[in-house]
Amino acid sequence: MNKIKSIVYLVILVITTNLNAQDLSALFKELDPSVVTIEVIEYKVKDDKITSSGGLGSGVIIDKEGFILTAAHVVESANKVSVKLQNGVEFTADVLSSSTAADVALLKIRTVPINLKPVKVGSSNTSEVGEQILVIGAPLGLEHSLSVGHISRKMKKNIISNGEMAGFIQTDASINHGNSGGPMFNTKGELIGIVSFILSNSGGFEGLGFAVDIDTAKKVLFDVNSFWTGFEGVFLSEGLAGVFNTPQKSGVLIQRITPNSFANKIGLKPGVIQAEILGQKLWLGGDIILSIQGLSCNAPHDLGNIKKQIESLKVGDKVLIEVLRKGKVLTLESNF
Repeated sequence: MNKIKSIVYLVILVITTNLNAQDLSALFKELDPSVVTIEVIEYKVKDDKITSSGGLGSGVIIDKEGFILTAAHVVESANKVSVKLQNGVEFTADVLSSSTAADVALLKIRTVPINLKPVKVGSSNTSEVGEQILVIGAPLGLEHSLSVGHISRKMKKNIISNGEMAGFIQTDASINHGNSGGPMFNTKGELIGIVSFILSNSGGFEGLGFAVDIDTAKKVLFDVNSFWTGFEGVFLSEGLAGVFNTPQKSGVLIQRITPNSFANKIGLKPGVIQAEILGQKLWLGGDIILSIQGLSCNAPHDLGNIKKQIESLKVGDKVLIEVLRKGKVLTLESNF
């Protein structure tokens, strides 16, 4: 009897495995036309000579009008960006917006071809640890390669973009150079992340890959708020805050300021020197925000309260930001 049960169980397991393989095969064929290969060229002038270098990444079409999501680090230093579709046809694209902090960028194809196939953009909030995911991209230049794995962990990094801690999805799906900027899908075929980076001692994949969750990407690139989109920062943990001698447990170290933004208008100063502290690369020399509207930036959950306060402001209301600048505490103010 036990032998019969074992045989039945084995048959069911084989059938289930085959069905899953067939499902993923069909899903890959459905999703792959939405995935693009991104080639970038960077020009440099040295000794009165112009040299060029290239790079490779991946991206995903999210709109029939030619909008594409990718990783910011793929295109941040590019002078020319080319997008290659699944059929091999290439188009020039422009970088419309990007966030180096959250590592996401929005591109648009200049001459939009007909019959582009956009993906369905999902929500990473509903994704759970243990769920199966698919990653499609060009690892090591091998275009339109499929990797399958699971969500290993969901995490928030201390990167501040659009007023919130950026969310990342950890996966055991194989990710290598060239996958950057490519899509992470759930088994419903919904886009839930944009591949960002790996943790590796060897330089190759060692089981720790990370994607920016799609909810973070949407907030950073599409939630246009004149205050929060004006700067990017790093939330300082107590250890890092001690290095900077902040007068409180923590704060937000400014990394970048967007020109013509409210953050620029009120006088926030960005970092000017890049360094590595406690294993983290930071831009130093900029302001450290201690409080906004009198609400302290002592802990990550404080940001939610501050964001609600800012979003309740009306045009003409006064904004007060307390910062630590060159060892001195200053209060910046301006009308919203």
